Amino acid sequence: MSQLLSRREFLKASVALSALPVAQFAHAYGSDIIKVGLVGCGGRGTGAAMDCLRADEGTVIWALGDIFEDRLAQCYEGLSGAFGERVQVPPERRFIGFDAYKRVLESGIDLVLLCTPPAFRPVHFLAAVEAGKHVFMEKPVAVCPEGVRMILRGDAIVRQKRLGVMPGTQYRWHPGYQGVIERIHAGHIGEIRAAYAYYLAASPNPIPRKEGWSDMVYQLRNWLFYTWLAGDQPVEQFVHNIDVMNWVMGSVPVRAIGMGGRQARTAPEYGDVYDHFAIEYEYPNGVRVVAMCRQMDNVAYRVSNLVVGSEGTALMQQFTDFYVRGKQTWEPGKQWPNPYVEEHRVLLQSIRKGEPINETRTIAESTLTAIMGRMAAYTGKVVSWNDVMNSKLNYVERVLNIDYDSPAPRDPVPIPGRTPLI
Repeated sequence: MSQLLSRREFLKASVALSALPVAQFAHAYGSDIIKVGLVGCGGRGTGAAMDCLRADEGTVIWALGDIFEDRLAQCYEGLSGAFGERVQVPPERRFIGFDAYKRVLESGIDLVLLCTPPAFRPVHFLAAVEAGKHVFMEKPVAVCPEGVRMILRGDAIVRQKRLGVMPGTQYRWHPGYQGVIERIHAGHIGEIRAAYAYYLAASPNPIPRKEGWSDMVYQLRNWLFYTWLAGDQPVEQFVHNIDVMNWVMGSVPVRAIGMGGRQARTAPEYGDVYDHFAIEYEYPNGVRVVAMCRQMDNVAYRVSNLVVGSEGTALMQQFTDFYVRGKQTWEPGKQWPNPYVEEHRVLLQSIRKGEPINETRTIAESTLTAIMGRMAAYTGKVVSWNDVMNSKLNYVERVLNIDYDSPAPRDPVPIPGRTPLI
C-alpha cells in the first residue's frame, strides 16, 4: 500500500503546475457553438460523433479524419443523413492519411473525439492536449505501459491548461452503476470479501483481405486481432469491467496472475490474440477479483460485475440488472438514460460551465490494470503493479512514422512460460 500511495503522491506532485485560465486554451465560453472534430471514422467513431450531437444541441461536427477514405465517406454520409446542417464538414475539412489527426486539430475545433484503434491513442492524445483541445477518447487509451506513461504525461498538460477529458467508460455515467457503487462504499453489503467480473461475448469476424491491400493495411483493417493495435480482449473490451472493479475497490491492484489461450480462434486471420482469459487481481486490502473474458461463438453470454460482502452482495449486469442485497436492499427499475450520450453531456456541460472534467487518470490506471492482467496471462508469471509501471514493453514506437506500405509486425502467439515478462 505504501508503494501505491507513494506513486500516487509522486504523480500528484508532478502535475501541480500553475493554474491558467481555461479560455486561453479552449472553447470560448461565451459562444453557443462547440466545434467538434472526429479522428477515426469507423463504427465506434461514428457512434461517438452521433452521441456527442445528441448530448448537446450546440455542437456541430466541424472536421473528420481517418486513414481510410471509404470509412470517412461512410461516416460523413451517416452523420449528414441523421443530423443534416449540424454536420458542417466541406471537402476541405475531410482529411485522409496518417497525419489526418494533425489537420483535424488545426481546423479550428474546440473538442476532438479520438476513436482510432487504441495503439494510436497516446500519440493523438498528446498532440490534442498540446494544441489546447478538449478531448473525448475511446477506451482503452493505450495497449502497452509506455503508452500509458504518455497518457499520464498528457495529464500534466491537461491540468496545466485546465482542459476537459472524458474517456468512453460509459458505465461511470450510468445511474445503475453509480447507485450500486455508492451503496457498496456506504457499507450496505459490509466489508468487501471478493468480486467477480465477466465479459463473455461472441467473437468479431475478420474482414476478408482485398486485392491490393498491403500487410499493414490488412492488419489495420483487422486491428482487433493484433495485440500491438488493440491490446487483446482484456484491454480493448474487458477494460470496462476492470474499470468498475478499480472504482469499487477505490484502488488499483497490487498484483495479478492469469491464464488464457486460443482454442476456438486458431486460424491465421485471427492474428496473435487469445480467445479466452482468466485473471485474478489482488487489491491492497487483500481482496481478490476473479476476472474472466472470452470471445467465442455459440457459448454462454455474460457481461457483469458481482461484489460479495460480509453482509450481502451487489450486482451490476451490463445495462440491465442492478441490485444491492444486504443490510439495506436496493433494486431499482430498468429505465435509464443512454450512458453513451450521458458521458458526452457531462463533458460538454463541464466545458460550458468553465469547469472542465478531467478523467484522464482513472482511465490510464484502468488501462494499465488491464495490460497487467494480459501480461500475466501471456507470460504465466505473477505481475505486480510496479512490474507493469516500469515495463519496457513499447508498441507506441510502431505507430510513429507509419505508412500504408510499412512492414507489418508479425508477433508470435504468446506462450506462457516462454513469452518473457518485459
